[in-house]
Amino acid sequence: MFDIHPATPADAGEVFTLQRAAFVDEAQTYGDPFVLPLTESLERIGRVLAQEDALVLKAVDGTRIVGAVRAAVAGTNAVVVRLAVAPDQRRRGIARALLTRVEEELRARHPGLTSLTLSTGAQSAGEQRLYRERGYAETSRERVAEHLVMVHMRKEVVPGVRSGAVGARG
Repeated sequence: MFDIHPATPADAGEVFTLQRAAFVDEAQTYGDPFVLPLTESLERIGRVLAQEDALVLKAVDGTRIVGAVRAAVAGTNAVVVRLAVAPDQRRRGIARALLTRVEEELRARHPGLTSLTLSTGAQSAGEQRLYRERGYAETSRERVAEHLVMVHMRKEVVPGVRSGAVGARG
């Protein structure tokens, strides 16, 4: 069983290690050892975790961090990034639980939110499936390198509603 808690600056090293382990297969899929989660430094992760308004959640099984996710807010939109699960802990519902919890935390902290966005690689079918199941829809694709197309996804939310309500906005 795992629990979800806010990550703290003391978690930087373990989040760094988790992120590197979690994104290595993505780097292999795209033939790119320089995907952003793999090039982010320990110092940068430490700075993010130390920010007063940072929203970084960790999934913990016993004493081990087995998953993490981050989010940032810009105006009425929140961007979800770095959803990572330890490779040996996948298929336990950790990613789904982290995504659900980060959405709940975002709505609680920012009741005026109208949308949530995230991005994933075009070849990452499992991630796209999870996001679609959670109400995200593809908004665009962007070729960021010869070998990499990013799929941008968005979920509309009803401002002020803290539960999993999704609004159909025209």
